[in-house]
Amino acid sequence: MDIGVVVHGPNIIDSGYAKIIIDYLRDFGSVSARLGGTMGRTAVIDSSLENVIDISRKLVPSESLKLFNDDGKDMIFLLNYGKSDVTGQVFGYKVVNHYFDKIKENDIPLIQIERPGEDDGSVILWNGDAEDVADEIACKFNLNRVTPEEIYEKHFGMDFEDNRIHRLIHGVSPGENIMVNSVIIGKSTSDRLVLIAEDGYIVDIEGGILKPHGVEKLSKVDLDKAIIKTGLLRKSDVKPRILEKGSENESYRVAFVDHAGEDIYRYRDADLVVTVGDDTTLISSDILYRFEIPIIGITDGDLDKVVEHGFKTPGSIIFELESGFDDVAGKEIFNGIFNNSPILEFGSDEKIDMKQAIIEILNNMNCKYKLKVI
Repeated sequence: MDIGVVVHGPNIIDSGYAKIIIDYLRDFGSVSARLGGTMGRTAVIDSSLENVIDISRKLVPSESLKLFNDDGKDMIFLLNYGKSDVTGQVFGYKVVNHYFDKIKENDIPLIQIERPGEDDGSVILWNGDAEDVADEIACKFNLNRVTPEEIYEKHFGMDFEDNRIHRLIHGVSPGENIMVNSVIIGKSTSDRLVLIAEDGYIVDIEGGILKPHGVEKLSKVDLDKAIIKTGLLRKSDVKPRILEKGSENESYRVAFVDHAGEDIYRYRDADLVVTVGDDTTLISSDILYRFEIPIIGITDGDLDKVVEHGFKTPGSIIFELESGFDDVAGKEIFNGIFNNSPILEFGSDEKIDMKQAIIEILNNMNCKYKLKVI
């Protein structure tokens, strides 16, 4: 049997169950595994699983499922470790429906393994004839069997009112960040959260408080298809793994990042990365720490904690500006220093003092700031 495994998020990896299940599935046949999600990549690196789980491409889970479908696998698994059984099962429902929209034939059995090791962990046969395999896995890992029909009846909700879309978000606790397509757009105040969009823009939250700056950064969104997460992206207290650098570049490369949803791993060969925004700086610096790449972060103190521990490479510099000035300064830096290009490349004799260049721009803006060197 030729098996494809899609591993989603860091928690299933940090728990140790991703490797345990992949090893177990090898008893059924040959296994290929790939990942979706940026924070999951970090977990793969920290667990030294690059040779087990393919992290070479940034793919959402439905795209990874489709690739295995295109490869003609005999069976496909989706491994996830949601914050609760509710969030995990609703996540699976959304992913599987997006996957079905992407493929022409869907006769390949698809099994989700959710929250293994927990009392509310489950096995869901989303598609195909594989009841015996699903039962065996449920028995092996002491998981509950749940049907797609049960999930739809209990959890799924999407209401339409005139030109407004209401999306119910499950498994939320008060005080959690609300992240839509990797942009934090608010904070929950209740365990019942409903996002409301009008003409493609999020305009209100029931059970939460909007963050106008985040909504502006998110811009237009298809709320039905958006990837929505609440709480921490990675909860585990992990020891980050530092990767050895390859051959040194002849040139000096500086990258510019102003959106937390960007594929930070594309800059793993940079010598320095300038990041704009508190959350972008936190996520980017935590990932780039594994590659010993320092950052210069442009922040304004409006931090929404998205990882339990944010690591920074020694030599990193954080500029904390007046509230609301980080994006404005970012645009000036991108235009004035980077000439509207995401990468600057210098010869050995051409490298500029990036810290001083940024200070000059901030002084010209008459912007007050605090400076912290890591």
